[in-house]
Amino acid sequence: MDITEDAVRDICTDAVFERGERYRGEGRIREIHRVDTTVTAVVSGSRQYDVRVDLTPDGFAPWCDCPYDGPGACKHVVAVLLECGDDPPPDDGDRLDAALDGADVDELRAFLREELATDADLRDRFLARVGEPTKRSVDELRTSINRQFEETNPEYHVVFEPIDFTHWFDLANEYREQGRDASAATVYRALVESLDDNMERVDGTYDHFSSAFSRALDGYVDCVAAAERDADAVTDAVEFLTERAMSGTPFLVEHFEKAAVELRETVGEQSGE
Repeated sequence: MDITEDAVRDICTDAVFERGERYRGEGRIREIHRVDTTVTAVVSGSRQYDVRVDLTPDGFAPWCDCPYDGPGACKHVVAVLLECGDDPPPDDGDRLDAALDGADVDELRAFLREELATDADLRDRFLARVGEPTKRSVDELRTSINRQFEETNPEYHVVFEPIDFTHWFDLANEYREQGRDASAATVYRALVESLDDNMERVDGTYDHFSSAFSRALDGYVDCVAAAERDADAVTDAVEFLTERAMSGTPFLVEHFEKAAVELRETVGEQSGE
């Protein structure tokens, strides 16, 4: 793990780097933990902000729930990365491995089942990991995603701060790794619909939500093209994209139109047309 100042500067502006450096110097990092290459932390600003970074050398995959909407990473992420570079937190990975190795299988199974029974997100990930296709419809998944918008700022319709969609992207990726492209497409489509439906209530942090939308839309097109679907299913996907281009958020129209064209061309190439 080699986190250099230059590497941190590469993911933020000079002004943000200076603020992050100052935040670290002021001792604003309240909690910091690491398991393998994943670091989670709490950084104090106008309130307490949750931060997550990956210490692998591929851009750190930074995430923070602050309302920063500028280019690159925020000052809270910068503070955490600088801390990891100078004084990295101890890695709890070996401790977890030792605990798992020494755990009784029946007790571990009982604990896992209890957690799965009460944590729907974890249950989704577990079932995807063991190769089970999703039994949740796009509408059901979209309702769960919409709930995040409602809970972010319950007193107002407007959403001022980023929403963490990591669970949904991780779930889709898990399905893809298991070869369940149709299930992954279902998750991506639910994300696309929810983000499209709620985009006009976003005030600030546009880059965050736009990036999540583009990522979900690209994933949807890729999975529809990769899945072994019949012609009717592909036609349904194209019709969905075309309909959204006409009825969805105005500044997303071009994205839907391009996705529909890309899907037609990709499927056409695969079928030799």
